[in-house]
Amino acid sequence: MYKAPVEEIAFTLKHVAGLGGAIEAGLLGDLGEDLVNAILHEAGRFATDEVAPLAEIGDRQGSRLIDGKVVTPDGWRDLYKSWIAGGWNGLTSPEEFGGQALPHMLNVAALEMWNSGSMAFALCPTLTMGAIEAINSHASDDLKNIYLAKLVSGEWTGTMNLTEPHAGSDLGVLKTRAERRDDGTYRIFGQKIFITWGEHDAADNIVHLVLARLPDAPAGTRGISLFLVPKFLVNSDGALGARNDLFAHSLEHKLGIHASPTCTMIYGDGKFGEEKGAVGWLVGEENKGLACMFTMMNNARLAVGMQGVAIAEAATQKATAYAKERTQGKAPGWTGGGMSPIIDHPDVTRMLLTMKALTQGARAISYACAHAIDMSHRATDAKQFWRERAALMTPIAKSFSTDVGVDVASLGIQVHGGMGFIEETGAARYLRDARIAPIYEGTNGIQAIDLVTRKLTLSNGEQVDGLIAELKQIADQVRHSNLEGFGATANRLDAAITDLGEATAWLLAQVREDRAAEALAGATPYQRLFGLVLTGCYLAKGGLAPAPDGGAEGRIALCRFAAENLLSEVTALKDCVITGAASLAAAKIVLA
Repeated sequence: MYKAPVEEIAFTLKHVAGLGGAIEAGLLGDLGEDLVNAILHEAGRFATDEVAPLAEIGDRQGSRLIDGKVVTPDGWRDLYKSWIAGGWNGLTSPEEFGGQALPHMLNVAALEMWNSGSMAFALCPTLTMGAIEAINSHASDDLKNIYLAKLVSGEWTGTMNLTEPHAGSDLGVLKTRAERRDDGTYRIFGQKIFITWGEHDAADNIVHLVLARLPDAPAGTRGISLFLVPKFLVNSDGALGARNDLFAHSLEHKLGIHASPTCTMIYGDGKFGEEKGAVGWLVGEENKGLACMFTMMNNARLAVGMQGVAIAEAATQKATAYAKERTQGKAPGWTGGGMSPIIDHPDVTRMLLTMKALTQGARAISYACAHAIDMSHRATDAKQFWRERAALMTPIAKSFSTDVGVDVASLGIQVHGGMGFIEETGAARYLRDARIAPIYEGTNGIQAIDLVTRKLTLSNGEQVDGLIAELKQIADQVRHSNLEGFGATANRLDAAITDLGEATAWLLAQVREDRAAEALAGATPYQRLFGLVLTGCYLAKGGLAPAPDGGAEGRIALCRFAAENLLSEVTALKDCVITGAASLAAAKIVLA
């Protein structure tokens, strides 16, 4: 059974990602370590004791569409009520609407634990949190006053409606249409697919944020508007009124996250209401909806990265526990009676350490991204620097962490051997759940395009160069530290950081010379390269930090393992980035 690693999460937040320094500098108001620890421990308790026990039930039963209504698995409605009672939905939300206005770092740490307990459950509040941010940033005061308090409390939930059958990543071709009405509202008509928690029985109302096109809108993404479209209309006294003209037509049958209802939504076919068309209200300005939706999507991309971290942590815990109990053969040096635990076999040890190192690295990357977001709002100066740092880190946090989730979950099955392929052990569920995360909220390939073409060029390349310089400082600190156990870590970090610098410079040159094919051919390997280097450096930063929990020896040992066993891939990735474009183009003929 999953147990939230609260101490490790707290250490990474404070000593690796930057929370401790921000508290000391007074950038987070009256937030102190005692409150941080209390929030993390209670979030961990909720994830361990209340969410995780229902994960298997959710996976086995799934959400079901019965007589036009979505029914969640046994116990999930009560679980969501407990979630509301805990006030978890409003951790980072504005205080004026009932939120706690806490740092984003605390929220993503809590999201990790809840997703480890059940990714399918955590998806619901994750979407609501994104809706809160989009509405608070772009909607009118009237809409904020009607909807935000209920969303912040969790009494109502939110969704994000982008995708259509013919329009996945290319939103410029979406067909859902909006028609103006004289009373200032709009009528929405169309179909959306893959809508997470688009219909369910856990909350009283569902607030859909829907991208649609006005009749006179410009073509492409410049002609998209964003609308708030509730399941139930809200009366002037705040009570729920008539059912809006929208419904879930069907639920998708998915590889994983079975308990999360993934809906096909129909807007405006006349099933509900006296007049055809779902009533909606404009969020932001007409034809500028994509910018509003990106507020929600950027929030979601880091949250999806946390899903990768969460699944990796849960899979690592399960595999480690199994390897300690399962006996088979005699490992080298085994002197006990009978067979030895498989954890003592070098191959299993290597798999488990790889799982743990990648999980820790993805966690540190994602928390560092959240820290940059916090500093972009709370720092007294250098806000532009922190906005750019958050922008640079987001595609890496999303893509590397979700790839790690898949890789670690797969290794977890391998550790279990044949029993891992059997559903009853629970190892397979982690891989099935993890596999969606590299796909949704912008595929990892799209993240790579974004990283190489938009984020590397921030401040004419100075932002990425500055981050690389910070990584070099960490390597130098390892080299000059008096701590034992680092082995060849400093040399391996130096080599990996040099490779990162060379690959970055090459890609920047291709982008500046408008050689898009060459740059994009190396984008995905570069993204992994960057994630691995950050992993090695952040594990080293953790090893260098004071260890109030007495875990310094273990952190240094894990850092050394990663440096000497995982970073060797970096040089090969650099060569793929720089020299792989020609062979990629030439070999395309075999796909004809």
